[in-house]
Amino acid sequence: MPEWLLKDENYIPQSDKDAFITKSIMTLLGVLSRIRAQSVYKEKKFKVSAALKVAFTFVLILLISISKSIAFTIIINVYLLAVLSMMNGEEIIKILKVSIVTSAFTFVILLPAAFWGNLFSSIFITSKVFATVTAVNMLSHSTRWNSITSALKRFYVPDIFILVMDITIKYIFMLGEFSLNMFYALKLRSVGKNKSKYTSLSGIAGTMFIKSNEMAEDMYSAMECRGFTGEYQVINKKYKMTFPDFVYIIMNIALILIFIYMERV
Repeated sequence: MPEWLLKDENYIPQSDKDAFITKSIMTLLGVLSRIRAQSVYKEKKFKVSAALKVAFTFVLILLISISKSIAFTIIINVYLLAVLSMMNGEEIIKILKVSIVTSAFTFVILLPAAFWGNLFSSIFITSKVFATVTAVNMLSHSTRWNSITSALKRFYVPDIFILVMDITIKYIFMLGEFSLNMFYALKLRSVGKNKSKYTSLSGIAGTMFIKSNEMAEDMYSAMECRGFTGEYQVINKKYKMTFPDFVYIIMNIALILIFIYMERV
């Protein structure tokens, strides 16, 4: 019998670092979980109409942008934080993380202006960025995507804009799941010291491009077969104003009146 058949085959693979793959997987899981988080319980908790939320969020962002009063911006931030406090704890943390990071980045960019004597303007713009990002994130976390697209259609937003936004969100989710499975496969097959681990990322990117191209062609064929002409139709249902809707309208009208008063003072 050959000698090599009598030897023990206790293979011990060399240790390797896979922090990049793990971080990529965690990032993809975070993005996918945010998209999945658009669940039904938010509609039950926040009973305000999606059309009202979209409309007044746009108005609020417009008022913040054109406002010249820092007192009005402070009032808006207090109002947003008060509304934010009624949301889920996990959502509060996610929203504040994005808002604080974005505001900090804005302040860092404006540091040269602050050193040249424009500290007030730097703080003013940073507070505006914080309010704007918080308002948009609150709308995103409290309203389902299909409700937002329906509200945009009711406000006569062009169909091409709604189509691009709707398809982009769905493609991010589908391609995210596909790339997540590929990262899992790469991690499972990287046994021992894999020196070509980073070079395989180009293969993942190429496969993703081919897959997205195939999905685009399949989607176009499906839309063509089903007679989709690029127009979104909204079912007209009789909507009755609820008590939360009246409260939401009154609060936003009060903010508009405060804006008018602050700008005149």
